[in-house]
Amino acid sequence: MQQPRRWFITGASTGFGRVLARRAVAQGDKVVGTVRSAALVDELAVEGIIGVLLDVTDRARIQPAIDEAIAAMGGIDVLVNNAGYGLMGAIEAFDETAIRDQMEANFFGTLNVTRAALPDMRGHGGTIVFILSMAGVVGMAGAGAYCASKFAMEGLAEALSAELAVFGIKVMIVEPSSFRTDFHGRSMHTTPVVLDEYRGTQAGDVNDLLVNYRNNEAGDPEKGISVIMDALNADEMPLRLPLGADAVHAIEAKHRKLLAELETWKAAAIATAVDR
Repeated sequence: MQQPRRWFITGASTGFGRVLARRAVAQGDKVVGTVRSAALVDELAVEGIIGVLLDVTDRARIQPAIDEAIAAMGGIDVLVNNAGYGLMGAIEAFDETAIRDQMEANFFGTLNVTRAALPDMRGHGGTIVFILSMAGVVGMAGAGAYCASKFAMEGLAEALSAELAVFGIKVMIVEPSSFRTDFHGRSMHTTPVVLDEYRGTQAGDVNDLLVNYRNNEAGDPEKGISVIMDALNADEMPLRLPLGADAVHAIEAKHRKLLAELETWKAAAIATAVDR
């Protein structure tokens, strides 16, 4: 029988984070979930979730939040990096500040939370889950800044899986397609500027596409969390876990294309070695 675990989940107010927190509590685990509103702390408490105030872009607040979780639970067994948002629009339409803010939340915020939790987790092992996106594997027009932040986290998480294995810490990267959460509402930011040159393209029309897409996503969050829980409890936990048909099909197509290009250019690439 699985021993009770101690979870630290960022972005636990809604979506995957909230559903996962509820599931963990329901199976007898302890959960600290981060939120950005004091009112939500009381709301989480009703469900048996310990709420801690944290905006992952507030670097000074990250270590105190981790320390509060450790004090409340005695340690962290499962760290779930879920907080973040999506920035959608043509790359050319954004100023640098908007793209840096995207990286600050999705990459540096996740990095800093993970680094803050590692000293405790190294002492006893555990699991780190990165809730990323199929956009961390497949670049998509109109989502370039978001893809950049998720591609960066894919590389970091894969490297961490190698670095942390010696400490008994496992890593799992979750790559969902679109699920019926509030991601396409509260967690989605779009450019106020649409360049005329991009009108009629996916990147230029992404704002309108998202409005029509919201609440019509194919993925069921409860089913998605069930798969995540099963993977966490599997004898061989996967490093990467795509979720949703769109994610599976897009990632399959990406890998097929990569393999085909590799085969085409393999001989030329190998032939670049220094003559001896």
